[in-house]
Parts: sequence; C-alpha cells; structure tokens
Amino acid sequence: MSEEHIENDGRTLHWPTILLGIVIAAVFLTAIFSYQLKSTEYAVISTLGNVKLEKNAGLHFRLPYPIQEIFYYDNRDRCFEGSVGKIEETYTKDEQNIIVGIYVKYQIVDPVTLFKSNKNVAEAEEALNSLMRNDKNRIVGKYNFSQFINTNPEKMKINNIENDIKNLLKNTALEQYGLKIKSVGITSLGLPATVTTDVIARMKAERQEAAQAFLSEGKKQAKKIKYKADAEKQDILTVANAKAKTIKAEGDAKAAAYYAVFKEEPELAIFLKKLESLKKIAKSRTTLVLDTDTAPFNLLKPDAEKLKRKDKK
Repeated sequence: MSEEHIENDGRTLHWPTILLGIVIAAVFLTAIFSYQLKSTEYAVISTLGNVKLEKNAGLHFRLPYPIQEIFYYDNRDRCFEGSVGKIEETYTKDEQNIIVGIYVKYQIVDPVTLFKSNKNVAEAEEALNSLMRNDKNRIVGKYNFSQFINTNPEKMKINNIENDIKNLLKNTALEQYGLKIKSVGITSLGLPATVTTDVIARMKAERQEAAQAFLSEGKKQAKKIKYKADAEKQDILTVANAKAKTIKAEGDAKAAAYYAVFKEEPELAIFLKKLESLKKIAKSRTTLVLDTDTAPFNLLKPDAEKLKRKDKK
C-alpha cells in the first residue's frame, strides 16, 4: 500500500481530491450562510417578511435564499439633478416665464424606510425627481423675476430660494423614502425664446439707466472737487500774496536804512553799485567789446581816477 492510496473494500481513496472537495464545500457553505458588508454600505435583511437593518461592516451570518434576502444601500452622499423640469417652464410671482434647473445632495439614512417604499435607489430617485419638480415650482412662484436675475446683486435671492426648496423637500423625502436632503442648489437659469428678446432689451435699458446715474453722480462729484480745489487755491494765493507784501514791506524798510547810509557818501554808493553791476555782467570768463565811456565800464579806463574827480566837480 502506497502513501497516497488506501485500500477499502476494493476501492481507492484520493486524499488530495477529498481535501479539495472539503475546501470547495466550505467555500460554498460560507457563501450561502454569510455575507460581507462594506463600511460604505448598509444592509437590509428580509427574513420571510421580517426586516432588520445591519450597519456594522464585516462578515455576517445569514440564512440561505429564499429564507433570507440581503439588500445593500450605499451610505455615502449622493448628488441627483433629476430628469424632469430641467427644460420645463414655470411662472414667477410676477407671472414671468423662467426655466430653473436644480440639484439635491442627499444621503440614505433610513434604508428600512427606503426598502419598504421602493426597495432600490433608482425607484427612490424617480420619486424624488417628482418631489423636486413640484416643490421647485411652488417656491419659484413665491418670488419675482427680478429676484432671480438682476444687475443689482443685493436684489437677488438665489440663496433664499435654494433654502426654501430644501426646507419644503426634506421632510417628505425623509419620512417617505428615508433620504436626508443635505443641500439644494440651482444649476441653471434660462428664459424661453418667446421672452428672451424682451428681457434682454429690458436688462439693457436698466443697465443704461444705471450707467447714466453713475455718470451723473460722477459729474456732480467732479464739480464739487473742482470747486473745493479752486477755493483752496484762492485761499493759498491770498495768504501767499499777503505774506509777500509783508516781506516786501520789511525789505523796503531795511533797504531804506541802507539808503540813508549811502546818502552820507553818494559817490561811494555809486561806485559800489557800478562794481556790483560789473560783477554780475562778468560773472564767469567773459569777453566783452564795449565802449569804455559807458558806465560802469569807464572804471576800466586808465584815467578813471580823473573821471571820478571830474564827476565830483
């Protein structure tokens, strides 16, 4: 008898084959009597009509189908834009046609309620789509057109509109489908072709009116600034002129004292003035061709002293 075979009533048993069969059976039984749950999932277990929720990730025991059925639901945030109402016209409070597209961000927080109502996410989103359309139209009808589209950002109420849709939608979505609405946003704003031309013309007129108002205000401010600058300039000139007259008067008074001294020696005074003039004229290296008989250049003549005596007589 070899190590790989055992004789038993004339039959040969193959241990490797037996072990492989045991492993396959174990894997098969594990697949039948257990299920794996991810951390990003919820599981709803239906046992002959009785439903329970499992949230803990890992390997769990189960009874085979059809005794038990396992339904998995993703517990992460989901974004849904809907398929109805994105190109559908609705009316604002002031009866203007507008096309508003919205999205919702939601999370499955009550899979049991969702299971009992629709059983799968696709059917739940189809129901949510209808709710989004109805609630959006109700809220849009409470606001004027200018609160959606306006050249003045302060008059727009987009955030208020989104919050109102969310508040109207969240209770129904949670109670009927186990969906928690986390946020609602407007994805697009459009106008029907029949009113686009009129709206654009009106918006242009509003912008032109606003631009004219800015221009008028700018001109008004410019006049005020110019008037203020002219007034300040005149004040500065007045003060400067007064100060200049004061300085000139002081200079004249001091000059008068020097003139009184010059009267004591008029010839010396005239001589000094001539020298001062000559210094100013010949301040740098200068070549002059002048008549020496012309004052003050007559001082340069050899007989200048005789002229001085002659002038004195």
